[in-house]
Amino acid sequence: MTASSAVRRCALSPAAAADLAHRTLRAEGVRHAVVSVTFVGRRRIRSLNRRYLRHDRETDVLAFAMPGAAGVVVGDIYCAPEPAARAARRYGVAVREELRRLVVHGVLHVLGHDHPEGDGRTRSAMWHRQETLLRRLGGGR
Repeated sequence: MTASSAVRRCALSPAAAADLAHRTLRAEGVRHAVVSVTFVGRRRIRSLNRRYLRHDRETDVLAFAMPGAAGVVVGDIYCAPEPAARAARRYGVAVREELRRLVVHGVLHVLGHDHPEGDGRTRSAMWHRQETLLRRLGGGR
């Protein structure tokens, strides 16, 4: 699947992703931000993961915070709908819900939150914050 077809088949529109990112930033008290959300295919997310994080594997979301002017949050979030769809099936949730989770997850990473790898991920403070935000902003498990 190409990146463009991944976007065409994406269960969450770019506008809805941007709105959710904006509302997440506001909920976290951020008033000034430039954060992009981009949907990419499996090969592109793997390439980004290998290039920037040195992990030669596919993932569902990557987030990068960048230096901004004083008081301005700047970051890029990349979501991969195909791995998200597999995770949604595994967790028994709608693909749209899983993509919303990834957007919130990415925003939290841009804001500096982190979590352990493996099983501890879903027990981390970041995961609990993510799920709280999803419930408050609509959606979440």
